[in-house]
Amino acid sequence: MDKKTIISSKPDSFWNTLGEVYSYRELLWSLALRDLKVKYAQTLIGFLWALINPLVTLLILSFVFGQIANVNTNGVPHQLFTIIGLLGWTYFSNLLIDSSDSLIQNQNMIQKIYFPKIILPLSKAISGLIDFLITLFLVIVFMFYYGVTPSGNILYFPFFLILAIFAGLAGGFWISALTVRYRDFRFIVNFLVRIGLYATPIAYASSSVPEKFQFIFNLNPLVGVIEGMRWCLLDMPTNFDGIYISVIVLTLVFITGLFYFNRVVKYIADII
Repeated sequence: MDKKTIISSKPDSFWNTLGEVYSYRELLWSLALRDLKVKYAQTLIGFLWALINPLVTLLILSFVFGQIANVNTNGVPHQLFTIIGLLGWTYFSNLLIDSSDSLIQNQNMIQKIYFPKIILPLSKAISGLIDFLITLFLVIVFMFYYGVTPSGNILYFPFFLILAIFAGLAGGFWISALTVRYRDFRFIVNFLVRIGLYATPIAYASSSVPEKFQFIFNLNPLVGVIEGMRWCLLDMPTNFDGIYISVIVLTLVFITGLFYFNRVVKYIADII
């Protein structure tokens, strides 16, 4: 029996969306592979840029927060403390930037053929895992250099990686859909990433934030991701209340972002 594709104006349910993604899984992998090839095409050092970017950021943050501000890292060497923070942040920020522009970059493809548009930001999440693995390699090198062995909590590490993926996609859903109508958001996302670099506990511990600002601070979903990764790798004392708040906020942003994304893409060919 031939398969039938039904295109409806009604919003897709979560399970229908998953079913469509599975049906178009080959396209998903093809787009992810294309993103990898395009990202480092015609560069002299290729994937080494994925090493250089976090290393340069590490040097700057270590100098500002480690040498000048001399923040407390609970006995963990500041470079190791920061590179673990960058592990989650770099993946999230790259995914947010790439996925938020995915609809505009592929507008010709969108206008010519039908496919589930959610595949576009999802492909960015897959291709971004290569850069994540390269940064993870740096983390392992620093842990070896400082003689630090992973804690038993490392079994929970995949959970916080999934949270980082959901965080990047949640922001990507919202901004990519909003960018279709208001192109200003293409500029806003870079502004948000620059602010988030300092509003997220990458080079400082969450415990250093004054108590009266803790709740507002924990509304940042990346707080839970980064603090959770440090807990997994270093078994550092962690405020799990803050992680729970971050997870709740992330869940709400992801669900509402997915709903709004599916609503906008129904008419995207006419708008874009």
